[in-house]
Amino acid sequence: METDGKFYLGRLVDRATGERTADPLLYDPDDLTTHAVVVGMTGSGKTGLCIDLLEEAALNNLPALMIDPKGDITNALLHFPDLAPADFEPWINADAARRDGKSVAQAAADTAGLWRHGLAEWGIEPERLARLKAAVHCAVYTPGSDAGIPVSILASLAAPEIAWEGNREVLREKISGTVTAILGLVGLKDIDPVRSREHILLANIFEQAWSQGQDLTLPELILQTQNPPFDKLGVFDVNTFFPEKDRFRLAMDLNNILAAPAFQAWIEGEPLAVGNLLYHPDGRPRHSVFYIAHLSEAERMFFVTLLFSAVETWMRAQKGTTSLRALVYFDEIFGYLPPIGNPPSKEPMLRLLKQARAFGVGLVLATQNPVDVDYKALSNAGTWFVGKLGTEQDKQRLLDGLTSAMGGALDRSEYDNLISALGKRVFLLRNVHDKRPSLFQTRWAMNYLAGPMTRRQIPALNALAGATITALAPHGAHRPAAEQASPAAPPAAPARPPAQPVAPALPGSPTRATPPGRVAEYFLPPDQTVEEAAAAAHRAIPMNATPLGVLYRPTLLAQSDVRFTNRKYNLNTELVRAALVPEPDPRGAVRWEEYLVRPLGPRDLDTRPVAEAHFVQLEGPFADSKAFSSWQSDFADWVYRRVEVTVRANETLGIFAGPETSEAEFRRQATRATEEALKKELDAEEARWEVKLDRIEDRLKREERELREDEAELSARKREETSRHIETLFGFLSGRRSGVSSSLSKRRMTERAKQDVEESEETIEDLRQELEELARDREEALAAIRQHWADIGAQTAEIQVQPYKKDINVSLFGVAWLPYHVLAVDDRLMELPAYAVVPADD
Repeated sequence: METDGKFYLGRLVDRATGERTADPLLYDPDDLTTHAVVVGMTGSGKTGLCIDLLEEAALNNLPALMIDPKGDITNALLHFPDLAPADFEPWINADAARRDGKSVAQAAADTAGLWRHGLAEWGIEPERLARLKAAVHCAVYTPGSDAGIPVSILASLAAPEIAWEGNREVLREKISGTVTAILGLVGLKDIDPVRSREHILLANIFEQAWSQGQDLTLPELILQTQNPPFDKLGVFDVNTFFPEKDRFRLAMDLNNILAAPAFQAWIEGEPLAVGNLLYHPDGRPRHSVFYIAHLSEAERMFFVTLLFSAVETWMRAQKGTTSLRALVYFDEIFGYLPPIGNPPSKEPMLRLLKQARAFGVGLVLATQNPVDVDYKALSNAGTWFVGKLGTEQDKQRLLDGLTSAMGGALDRSEYDNLISALGKRVFLLRNVHDKRPSLFQTRWAMNYLAGPMTRRQIPALNALAGATITALAPHGAHRPAAEQASPAAPPAAPARPPAQPVAPALPGSPTRATPPGRVAEYFLPPDQTVEEAAAAAHRAIPMNATPLGVLYRPTLLAQSDVRFTNRKYNLNTELVRAALVPEPDPRGAVRWEEYLVRPLGPRDLDTRPVAEAHFVQLEGPFADSKAFSSWQSDFADWVYRRVEVTVRANETLGIFAGPETSEAEFRRQATRATEEALKKELDAEEARWEVKLDRIEDRLKREERELREDEAELSARKREETSRHIETLFGFLSGRRSGVSSSLSKRRMTERAKQDVEESEETIEDLRQELEELARDREEALAAIRQHWADIGAQTAEIQVQPYKKDINVSLFGVAWLPYHVLAVDDRLMELPAYAVVPADD
């Protein structure tokens, strides 16, 4: 299909019937110098339209920079001019194929057939596919990652090649954008360049260097933030305008970025040189995709701001033109050009929208969230591609934007009806260069639309496109082939003398970094000689070792005085817990029990460091006052939860002993209390048994007395009975019979006396047995009491007592400078701890 240099984006749709016609929609690329906006909800075909537009740009030898926040635009590298199933197969979604009941190979064959049929239906010949493949160099860049081609942002800090004089306004705008991007990366948002002292300070540092043609690096920027290369800002001296303590906090924020291992990916790779990114060294245009889906919001904002600032600086160095020179495509501008707020990206984007036309640079900005975009800013856009919208609010906001863009000359009702009737892949085109809006359906994309790519797929994409890190010409040197001669080979570098070995030096800096905020600092004394330190570390000192001095390394010192009081337990004691943590977790999660040391007193700390010592810089969490606040809160919480004292207790006896009382003393106290209680109960029990025994013994005595009386009477009766028997016998002999009855009476009285004696003897025996039984019961009762109190005396319990929060005092907390002896051994360094860390006793 012949397009006469115009973009073939699809075919017109009859507004009356809604049917697609055979008439192509041809778009003049020079109209993009007034920029374009693409709006459409998910599923509207917005990505397909944008891929079509980028394909047409490639066919017309127009370079493009493409910002891809979601991974969709990476599909611009999927050129398969042969439409062979094997070309499609690596990019087929295996899960989707399985759900469709197909193998990957079968799905690839079906997709190839689908693409062949779709392209034929839209009149796209194989020759056009081949031209697209050869038209431009494509590559995927991954700032902040080496998954694709990494991007070095250090070029953004280097002095621009255009002269300061005569370009001050342009370069100051670049400085403003660069500084805003850097401050956004450290968490400062909605920055006002006129009011923000951070912005003013960094901008003056950049201007001081660039005006003298000097490059800046991030480390140098950090150092100059602490010690600016000028004395005044405006009429105030630097320290009045921006106190040293606050400058240090900013420097530490910047240093945290540099110190983070992940940031190394930001300073390696191809420089952010727009000329090199638009044109390959062979003169062909480039389509450079910046994949940023893997970045955090702050990192995305940082890179986008730097990129737009770099585009602006490159653009200002070009000659003016009315033709389209290059495209800058942004696949989703949500959050970067909001109606409210001033994110770092907004200012450079606004300047490009207003000024890029004169230099032939066209912006194509896409979004699916019309309500979240500043349409007043987009009033400079001459072309609007409007697809199906999700809500009525989106449509009304879009109509507001179109009204603003067209200066109020908009038939709102007509556009409302047209937008409401849009279907999938059907777009309303409003071009200020045309009299009336058009409806069209987007054509079939020549690239395979595989959907969003993940970071793991980027290397294969670049390999498919043959994209590698190229040997780049100087910044800004690349131009279209018609405007430049073939680049000459660079001159050979002069031979360098062999490098001489450098003697090791004491690392660190003689200048001690100040802890952030109000964090306290302490100096641990170097209380070990080199020899003592080596012996303690079980290391031998080589014969050729040379002492270099003392190096202080930061460690976290935490110490808390904890008072325990409890009247019930007769407790009034104090514990001290101290910890030295060399590398604390920045999230505040420290296992304090692993770092406990002997508590430190005033005499255990130095008031100042040793002379001529060096210091390791405070980096990472040591430079973050919030981290110290988190650690201190975590330490106090750990003390509350984990520090406790053991109270030995015999609650029956009411005996309690704190940690100051030894176990032997506690047992002595318990024994004394037990003996007192035992004696008291034994006395009571014995008194009770004495009453019982006394009662039985009294009865026994009475019975024994009665027995004696009965025995005496029995004796008397026996004598009387004997006498009477003799008298009766003599009576019989003498012939008297009257004495018989009397003798029998005496006999009966004797028998009764005998029975009384026997009865008394039996009673006495019973009482004596009862007395013996009571004696045995008494001994058993007393033995039980003794055992009872013996058991009570042995009842020792341990009660864990935690402190009240009000009784926890964090007495020492902050950075403790831990000294090390540093020795040079040949070309390496040897460090030995100069402070003897004494572990906690308990």
